[in-house]
Amino acid sequence: MTRLRSTWLAALAGIAMLWTGAAPAESPPAWLGSWAASQQVPEEHNALPDADLTDTTLRQVVRLSTGGRSVRVLLSNAFGTEPLVVDAAHVALGTAGSARIGRGQALTFDGAPHVTIPAGAAYWSDPVAIDVPPLSSLAVSIHLPAAPARQTSHPGSRATSYLVHGNHVSDPDLPRAKTVTHWYQLAAIDVRGTGRAIVTLGDSITDGHGVRDNRDERWPDRLAERLQADPRTRMVSVLNHGIGGNRLLLDGLGPNALARFDRDVLAMSGVRYLIVLEGVNDLGTLTRDAPVSAEAHADLVRRLIGAYRQIVARARAHGIKAIGATITPYGGSDYYHPDAANEADRQAINAWIRAPGNFDAVIDFDAVLRDPDKPTRMLPAYDSGDHLHPGPAGYKAMADAIPLSLFR
Repeated sequence: MTRLRSTWLAALAGIAMLWTGAAPAESPPAWLGSWAASQQVPEEHNALPDADLTDTTLRQVVRLSTGGRSVRVLLSNAFGTEPLVVDAAHVALGTAGSARIGRGQALTFDGAPHVTIPAGAAYWSDPVAIDVPPLSSLAVSIHLPAAPARQTSHPGSRATSYLVHGNHVSDPDLPRAKTVTHWYQLAAIDVRGTGRAIVTLGDSITDGHGVRDNRDERWPDRLAERLQADPRTRMVSVLNHGIGGNRLLLDGLGPNALARFDRDVLAMSGVRYLIVLEGVNDLGTLTRDAPVSAEAHADLVRRLIGAYRQIVARARAHGIKAIGATITPYGGSDYYHPDAANEADRQAINAWIRAPGNFDAVIDFDAVLRDPDKPTRMLPAYDSGDHLHPGPAGYKAMADAIPLSLFR
């Protein structure tokens, strides 16, 4: 029996030696999201005619947050109803508000210069070596032989994109291009390297309604600048997942926040933090057309808190720190014309957000923006003029109020 046991142990030891002696599998490259935009079906006035996207080069310029020495690009056909063919793609350093590009590289997909993206899917390019500094502009050019069968877009780009017929993806300039202020079929850009990403999940206040085109004046833009200025947070990126008109509970301009959570938060590379600024559109649309009962107000507050709880639980389950941002004042808005009942709803939601333990941390944007003399309204110096959206000064104040210690 002893001899048999010794033979058995020797065999196990041999297996262990073979196992531990084998060369370890190569670790996959580490990727960090440096830029992203939420995808939706564009409204009719934001969609392009099929003729504009047939045999067309589309050049789109974005600003990265963190830098790196290689990148990969995520193209999206999330809302397409048929496969999307991209038969050429290129990436290069660019300049905001210009179609001119500097040094660049052709993109490939599984080694090929073209890709067919299934309906409802997205597709990463192969890595490409290009040195991109932090906060630099990157131009992504794709050639579409045929228009998408339903476009996938981010209408609130606040940045100029360029279209010209024919394959001109590597041309240094597109002097006769048509211009639009929307992004199409472009979802994310990663840089290779270690770091941590912040997703800012929100509506038009996060998307930057009220800023000037090609100026990168949204509050997530300013936050990215502050992170880069601090040596302790230079490897923390910001991924802006705001959609104008977005709501927590119902679809509007884009899918509701719960429906897009997996794609816009969990699927992003290197996410460790989530800032949630959603709810003003849920509150405002409740009574936009007509008053509702006290029971309906109470029910909305209950369901909004339930949605926040779902978001926090799902973030924590994936090791993501969930940071709640209080809903900003919108008294005087002609769009939502809030009354005392709407304000009471906002105060109830904000009290829940501020309560310890509901989120992992809190950013009190309400306190930053409200007028001390009229706390239901935004401070005039921060107001874009519609009493709902901040202007550039307001967005800067929001970003400057965020403690960077949250991300160290």
